[in-house]
Amino acid sequence: MTMGVLAVLAALSLLGAVHAEYHIVRHASLAPRSRDAAVLPAAEFTVPFSGKAPRRKSKKSALAALRGKSRAHGASDTVVVDGSAFDEEYLTNATIGGQHFSLIVDTGSSDTWVAQKGFNCFDIEGNPVSQDTCAFGTTGFNTAASKTFQPFPNVSFNITYGDGEFLSGPVGLDTVTIGGMSVDRQEIGIPTLTAWEGDGINTGLIGFAFPDLTSVFNTTDPTKASASNQIPYSPLFNSAVKQKKVKNPFFSIALDRGSFDAQANAPFDPNLGFIAFGGIAPVPVVDKAVTVPVEGYSLTTGAPTGGPDSDFFFYTVAVEAYTFGNVSVRPVGSPILDTGTTLNFMSTDVTAAFSAQFNPPAVFDEDFGLFVVDCNAKVPQFGVKIGGKTFTIDARDQIIPAGTDDEGNIICITGTQDGGPDEADNIFILGDVFLHNVVATFNPIDAEVTLTQRAKY
Repeated sequence: MTMGVLAVLAALSLLGAVHAEYHIVRHASLAPRSRDAAVLPAAEFTVPFSGKAPRRKSKKSALAALRGKSRAHGASDTVVVDGSAFDEEYLTNATIGGQHFSLIVDTGSSDTWVAQKGFNCFDIEGNPVSQDTCAFGTTGFNTAASKTFQPFPNVSFNITYGDGEFLSGPVGLDTVTIGGMSVDRQEIGIPTLTAWEGDGINTGLIGFAFPDLTSVFNTTDPTKASASNQIPYSPLFNSAVKQKKVKNPFFSIALDRGSFDAQANAPFDPNLGFIAFGGIAPVPVVDKAVTVPVEGYSLTTGAPTGGPDSDFFFYTVAVEAYTFGNVSVRPVGSPILDTGTTLNFMSTDVTAAFSAQFNPPAVFDEDFGLFVVDCNAKVPQFGVKIGGKTFTIDARDQIIPAGTDDEGNIICITGTQDGGPDEADNIFILGDVFLHNVVATFNPIDAEVTLTQRAKY
């Protein structure tokens, strides 16, 4: 692997999982062209997000803050998602080895993991602390109580997040069920050492990105995890496809925005959308859709690319233009579609120009490190042009409550924040602010994404 790729992946820590090193496997990526939207059938399994919870402090500090939910739906392959942590994390209910957990839904990472019963909790500096400091929603996964659990010996799960959160421990195989979709012998991390700033609801995470981003290593010593001993494996949905648990190789996510009041005050916000397997999520849409290839990452420059010599990690898509008011900006870097990041992170020039068009204008707060805006400001319409189609973002997603001042007044920030200069090897994100407005259907097998504009809600 090259240092260029390492540098890019280190920057991607904002999204979620970052390993000490990565093992590079070459793939033949698709040509960087869009096509007419794929015809998407109704989902086989539809799972409502169970709720939305406050995002982990680590991602809060990185300016990624709000997630989603799930609600029971008639179709067995569609799962409802909920929101927790003041609508900072989207959660869904899953069963592992017959035990029930609330797990974060994350398209910005690839591992499925759940804290093991009896785990040791640490703070970010690595000092041992009480278990309740990690704020998991349960006492953890009891491997002895699972009739289907099998240990995976002589390997370890080892993941470190950009803010210092880390998890490590054994690896196992077990049955993972989400909605009506059940995957046998799925490889999962069951960490026993956890530095986690939880929300009191989730006990782990389901990652839906690509296999090269998984975090299992051919060593039992976490300090020796490296590119040379990484063992990429099949993430949960990829396994479902291999086991023919779904007829179609794609999953679809519709994240509902929470109300302003819920974002400001509610530690848990149920029924905020769906994750659907094998078809499109069941929400009203309009006749605007496109299917585009996922961009891999160059082995030489570390930048997103549609070339044949690239690796897939995240759902990175080419944006043709950002439009707002009478401004149209063609970006250099390509953003990542990430359910695990609350905000949009765009280039400095785009963010500054957009912020200036609020009435009154949004202002960058040096102490807060964010663009702050009047909670009742008028929001300019924002469009994202992908594959020849412009997808619009509702004004309600562009003003987000982020705390209170000393007098108890709500402080608001813009939903689109500064992700750095517009350079090809920088990392930009279309997070929940964008994803609230589309149905995003991910095909990790063919490395494609279909975006469909949602009807107003």
